[in-house]
Amino acid sequence: MIRILLAEDDDAMRTYLTRALEQAGYSVQAVSNGMDAIPLLETEVFDLLLSDIVMPELDGIELAQRCNQISPGTKVMFITGFAAVALRVSREASNAKMLSKPFHLRDLVLEVERMFEDQALALN
Repeated sequence: MIRILLAEDDDAMRTYLTRALEQAGYSVQAVSNGMDAIPLLETEVFDLLLSDIVMPELDGIELAQRCNQISPGTKVMFITGFAAVALRVSREASNAKMLSKPFHLRDLVLEVERMFEDQALALN
């Protein structure tokens, strides 16, 4: 089962995303900020870091950079509602996927599925 670490500071959005991803068959560990994600990345294995970009303490871009150091095999997808932040991501984390808010949950699940298509084909 694909394991996702979700870092999202908005409680309602975190609950909403967790529920949708779990219903799609993913295992989700959700945290409310980037600082809480670091110890999990250090002690557990995740296939995907799904992170909001604008968060207090440690933003999503810094979290992704730390993730790349700690767990280079973990893929990264950002979610954001800020266009200017999306431009920063394209410069600083060009290998990460980006999903702009608002988005439909179906779009999120499809993007996650696309990220792991090659892995699923290799298992068959």
